[in-house]
Amino acid sequence: MDVSDELCFMGVRDLARKIHARSVSSREVMTEYLKRINRLNTTLNAIVAKLDDDVCLALADAADREIDRDDKANGLLLGLPIAFKDLEPAVGFPQTKGSPIFRNLMPEADSVLVERLRRAGAIPIGKTNVPEFGMGSQTYNNVYGTTRNPYDTTKTAGGSSGGAAVAVATGMLPFADGSDLGGSLRNPANFNNIVALRPSVGLVPTHPTPIPFPNFSVKGMLARTVDDLAFGLSVVVGYDERDPQSFESYPKFFSAVHSGPAPGVKVAWCLDLGGLPLDPRVRRVLESQRKTFEEIGCIVEDACPDLANVDEIFLTLRQWASWSTYKDLLASRRDQLKPEAIAEIEAGSRLRGEDVSRALVEQGQLLERMRVFQQKYPYLVCAVNQVPPFSASEHWPKSINGVAMESYIAWMKSTYWISTTCRPAISVPAGFTDDGLPVGIQIVGRYRRDYSVLQLAHAFEAATEVGRRRPPML
Repeated sequence: MDVSDELCFMGVRDLARKIHARSVSSREVMTEYLKRINRLNTTLNAIVAKLDDDVCLALADAADREIDRDDKANGLLLGLPIAFKDLEPAVGFPQTKGSPIFRNLMPEADSVLVERLRRAGAIPIGKTNVPEFGMGSQTYNNVYGTTRNPYDTTKTAGGSSGGAAVAVATGMLPFADGSDLGGSLRNPANFNNIVALRPSVGLVPTHPTPIPFPNFSVKGMLARTVDDLAFGLSVVVGYDERDPQSFESYPKFFSAVHSGPAPGVKVAWCLDLGGLPLDPRVRRVLESQRKTFEEIGCIVEDACPDLANVDEIFLTLRQWASWSTYKDLLASRRDQLKPEAIAEIEAGSRLRGEDVSRALVEQGQLLERMRVFQQKYPYLVCAVNQVPPFSASEHWPKSINGVAMESYIAWMKSTYWISTTCRPAISVPAGFTDDGLPVGIQIVGRYRRDYSVLQLAHAFEAATEVGRRRPPML
């Protein structure tokens, strides 16, 4: 393993510790990451709006000076590079949201997520690529272009945190932030053989947002291992008065994952969530891992919660939010919006107040059914994506296993149905198709029991070691 591989794929906790101990400098670390970015990013297009290398190195030098002044300098992430998702406002960087309309938008304030990562000492070097407005799980736009999958550059990286997932998978970043409404953390993690947790609503505060409450869009982190993920989460979780849905939590609780689940815990095995179409290649990989959960001490039973009306709930609330957020753009800049965005916003315009209120009532009933179900089954295991990575030239899969998809997000039901339950859910590497494409598995836990999800994911990860397989292009 050369120096670049050693530093760029080192565990985040260990790398941060070495920088603080001055056994390696932030400048040395930054140099190796920049080498990797310069070699890979032209092909993969994961990191956008990047600062010049000289500026990045100067920021690393400043971090080294801070540590030299005080080896107990504040900031768990001090000296580590990061690039923020292009949906996040971050001072000093454009926030295009993947739209030509916002090509020149320069935010005047950081989001809470960016604020916390900066406070922890992470060094911002750019943004990570996203689909237009984060809509759809395929990262392409008319500002920066398409992000490609490092396991097969003809395939999609997923989205909307597609750039973030690729940067982490290839060692261009040690970890990355992301967000998830319908699967935007889990889907790209799944497609790139890394880990991402969709946390319980409110664990990581969200601000600014045009619709602060009610909302089931969340912020989170992507990483190569569960331990790295937990370490990253430890600096971003916790209450913030600007987010009415946020709640008190204990960051140190997420700083490490020490053990697996209690022996004999029950796991509900329901790969297709009660009948969703599932590509046979995905099903084959996931079925082979059932025994792994049994080997780590779980009692695995075929069972599925009652997810009645979940599709209507999610689509109604998503379309309502899209209309509320982007209706003015539809009226004034329609010619600059992608067709899927137009359809989404227009669908929201046709909703009535009673449609939204019915969806909220039905969601309340869904949450209660899930609560009762999880009294017996603390964990639910299902597919992350219903398909392997598809062509990067295809905006979305038009069918799965012979079943036609009715819209650009219909193929994402295995994630957005789970989003609607507000439960924590993690994507963990589970295997590969015969042609070398990553397949992840989704572990869903009880509401606000995020740490227990990390525990089971950590045990699964240790038992399989699938996440150690690097992209062939490296």
